[in-house]
Amino acid sequence: MGFIYASLILLFTHAVVRIWRRFFKDNVLAKSGLEVGLQESMTTIAVYVLWALGILFALHAFGLNTTSLAVAFGALGIGLGFGLQNIFNNFISGIILLFERPIQVGDAIEINGIWANVKKINVRSTVVQTWDNASLIIPNSEFISSQVTNWSFKDMRLRRNINVGVAYGSDVELVRQTLLEVAGNMPRVMKYPKPDVLFTDFGDNALMFRLRVWTVIDHMVEVETNIRFEIDRLFRERGITIAFPQRDIHIKTVTESISREVAPADSSSKNNKPDPDNKG
Repeated sequence: MGFIYASLILLFTHAVVRIWRRFFKDNVLAKSGLEVGLQESMTTIAVYVLWALGILFALHAFGLNTTSLAVAFGALGIGLGFGLQNIFNNFISGIILLFERPIQVGDAIEINGIWANVKKINVRSTVVQTWDNASLIIPNSEFISSQVTNWSFKDMRLRRNINVGVAYGSDVELVRQTLLEVAGNMPRVMKYPKPDVLFTDFGDNALMFRLRVWTVIDHMVEVETNIRFEIDRLFRERGITIAFPQRDIHIKTVTESISREVAPADSSSKNNKPDPDNKG
């Protein structure tokens, strides 16, 4: 009978978990106005808690002493801990991610040089989708031990810098006005904060400018590309040359006076050559 009761408890737990996922999440949480990431975290934590309670009740119904079982699992855990250290590390890291929520489902992040959107946070790993539409499964410990840039943690807005170098002798005020005109007429560039232009440096081969614009993360790549196209077009129309690396090589020729000084020395050296026929 204990086996039957335990099986019924597990079936009941499975049914409750499915109801939680389908009904409570889709109908209650979805209409609560909570952030999507918080809804996912609440759903995942509740599923873990329900399954943990269900398994404990099932073991009790099966006739096992849960206290003795906990001691046995503790001893076993010490032995397995060394071999399963990475798994436990990822498990604990997953719990930390769910409670602290440094990343959430839908966030745009950068980790180890990879830009991606968070799709799902599991107890052992997190699924992200790169901007090339590749799905990556990253161990949760990576998000705890590595530096993660969350571009949408509090705000979807971000500032992007467009660097451009123009040739020496260019009209710097015309360059500034042209860059501001490009930003002002560009769709998806925010009007506030206003775009601005910095004259950043006198480079080796160019006068360096930086156009700073604000946009939202979803349009970042599109905005940067269109701005560069428009800068190139307007610079060509207005005669502004975009600088490129170059080197000037100066070749100095030997002057006539130096040639005259070198010539006698060459002649004397020729006259002083030993006579091969004179052996004495």
